[in-house]
Order: sequence, then structure tokens, then C-alpha cells
Amino acid sequence: MGRVKIFTKRDCPRCPQAKAIGELLKVRGVQVEYFDLDTADGLAEAAFYNIQATPTILVEDPEERIIARWAGDVPQLKEVEGLISGI
Repeated sequence: MGRVKIFTKRDCPRCPQAKAIGELLKVRGVQVEYFDLDTADGLAEAAFYNIQATPTILVEDPEERIIARWAGDVPQLKEVEGLISGI
């Protein structure tokens, strides 16, 4: 199974919605990682993935290849689940 990475900032108006999707995915057994761009560690991870907008949601396959990316927008839960179930 793949994993989901969610990049957020404190002052981001759409970030709470992205975090809510992450929590729903966790309940369904998906590995979800959160990165706060207001911290040094979050910024370092964001730089690695060239994150330029929040929220950004990445879906990775088991080999850590990015198979989907949403930047500045929050996808529908079913859209993310469909990608993950296809891995």
C-alpha cells in the first residue's frame, strides 16, 4: 500500500480540510504523514519535494514514487482512496 504526505501551514485556510482527509484516510488504514511548513523539519521535507503551495497532498506508491499531487487544493476523499486502492 502507498502512503500520503500532507504539507500544511498554520495560516492556510484550506489546510484544516486537508488534515481532515488525512485523518479519515488513517482510520481506513492508510499511512499518512504530516509536515508543518512552519517548522524547520517541515520546510526541509517541503524543499525535497519542491512544495510551493499549501496544502499540498502527495500520494506515493510503495517504492516512494509520487503517483498523484495536489497543490493548493484538496481532493475528494474518494479520489485519493481510489488511487491508493489501485497501488
